[in-house]
Amino acid sequence: MSEIRGVWIANRPHSRVLESRENIAKAMDFLQAYGFNLIFPVVWNRGYTLYPSQVMSKYNLPAIEPFYEQQQRDPLAEIIIEAHQRNIKVIPWLEYGFAASHLIDGGHILKQYPQWQAIDKDGAGVRQGGLTWMNAFNPQVQQFMLSIITEIVSNYSVDGIQGCDRLPASPVNSGYDRDTIKQYQTAFNKQPPSNFQDRLWLKWRADKLTDFLANVYQEVKAIKPQVIVSLSPAVYPFCLSNLLQDSPAWIAKGLVDIIHPQIYRPNFLGYSQEVKKICQTFKGDSLAKFAPGIAFTANGKDVSTKDLIKCIKANRDRHLSGQVFFHYEGLRKNNDRVAIALSNAGYDSITSLPKYFS
Repeated sequence: MSEIRGVWIANRPHSRVLESRENIAKAMDFLQAYGFNLIFPVVWNRGYTLYPSQVMSKYNLPAIEPFYEQQQRDPLAEIIIEAHQRNIKVIPWLEYGFAASHLIDGGHILKQYPQWQAIDKDGAGVRQGGLTWMNAFNPQVQQFMLSIITEIVSNYSVDGIQGCDRLPASPVNSGYDRDTIKQYQTAFNKQPPSNFQDRLWLKWRADKLTDFLANVYQEVKAIKPQVIVSLSPAVYPFCLSNLLQDSPAWIAKGLVDIIHPQIYRPNFLGYSQEVKKICQTFKGDSLAKFAPGIAFTANGKDVSTKDLIKCIKANRDRHLSGQVFFHYEGLRKNNDRVAIALSNAGYDSITSLPKYFS
C-alpha cells in the first residue's frame, strides 16, 4: 500500500523542532518510528527565510531569521539531512507566501519596498488573517517570490516545494493598486468594480494568480523535473471567493502534483462533508493528487483520536493519496496520545509514497 503520511513542522514559538539540530534529529526519529514518510518544514515565515538566502541579501533584506543567524545554523539543510537518513521526504513549506508580515506596518519587507503593499478599494493596505499582505499582482513581488522558490530548489536536495493558503493567494479585497487597475482597464476598457466579489473582477484576478503558478511550475520543473509542486489551499469554493485561489483550474491545467486542501474541522462529520465535496468537484485521475490537510486542533477544539482515525479511513475509502497533519506538536500532546492512537490504527507500519515521488 502507498500512502502520503505527512506532517507540517511549524516555526518557533509554535514548535521547538527547528530550535536545534538535536531537536530536529529527535523529531525525525519519532516520525520514523510512527510511520510518517513526508514532512513539510516551514522555510518562509514572518518575512524571513529559515535558511541563509542570497536572494534576500540581494533585496537588502535579512538573509535568515535572526534567531538562526545568532546560532549560525541552516535549519533547512539540517532537517533535509536528518529526514533523508530516515527515508522521510522533505517538501519545504512557504507558509507566509505573499503575506509580508504579522506586523500591522508590514515589517521589514514593506519598510524596504512600500510600493509592494497590497491595496484595497479605499486605498488602504490589505490586512487579512492577522497578516499584512504584499501585492500578489505586482510583477516585482512575483519575481521576488519566484526567486526564493527557485533558490531553494536549486540549492537544496528537496523533494518538492509547497505553497498554502497564501501562495498563490491574495485576499479578495486586494488588487486596487494603480498598476493592477490599469491592467484591468486595458483588458476591459472599464474601471474595476468597487464590489470585490464581482464575478469578472474576481475571475480576472484569480487567473493572474493561476498564471503565476504556471510560471512557478515551469521554473521548478526546468531546474529539477522530479521535484514535486505541492499546494495546500483553503477548501474550495471558499478558497476562490476569499483568497482568489482557483484550485480546480490549477488541477485542470496540470499545475500541481499533490494538493492538500485544509479541511480543518473539529469533528469527522465536518471533515467527511468536505471530502464528499472534493469527490463531487474533482473526478477520475485528479483525485489521486489529493491528500487533505487535517488539523489536530480546529476552531479551538482538539479533534478526538476516534475522529482522526475515521478521517484516515474516509481518505482510504475514497482512494485519496493520504493525508497531512497540522502540525507536529499535536502528535506529542498528552504524552504522544495522538501518535499512539494512529500507530494502533496501523500508522506505524512502513508504507511507500505514491509513484509520483521518485
